[in-house]
Amino acid sequence: MPDDKDFGFALPAFDADNALVQVRRSLRDLKLTERGSGFELKGKAVVQLAVADGAVVARLARRLALTPEWDRQVVRNGADQRKLLDEVRRRLERWQRED
Repeated sequence: MPDDKDFGFALPAFDADNALVQVRRSLRDLKLTERGSGFELKGKAVVQLAVADGAVVARLARRLALTPEWDRQVVRNGADQRKLLDEVRRRLERWQRED
C-alpha cells in the first residue's frame, strides 16, 4: 500500500521571478502606484519587494507614513504569496477606515 502522503506527483518548483511578477500585478490591481521596487498609496510607501535566495522578500509598512516602520515577509511558495496579498489587503482596508 503506498504511503498516504504520496499522491504520485511532486509539487512544481517555486519560481521567485514569476511570483514577483504576479505579486506586482496584484498590487497594481489594488490601485497601488509602483515606484522602483516598491508600491505607494497617496505618495507613502506601502510595500517593497525584492528577490533573494530563490524567494520573494517583501517589506510591509506597519502604518501609512512617509518613513514607515517595516514588517518583513518571505514568500517561498504559493501559500505564502496568498498570505502576503491578504495581509496587504487587510492593511489597506484598515488604513482607509482610519482616514
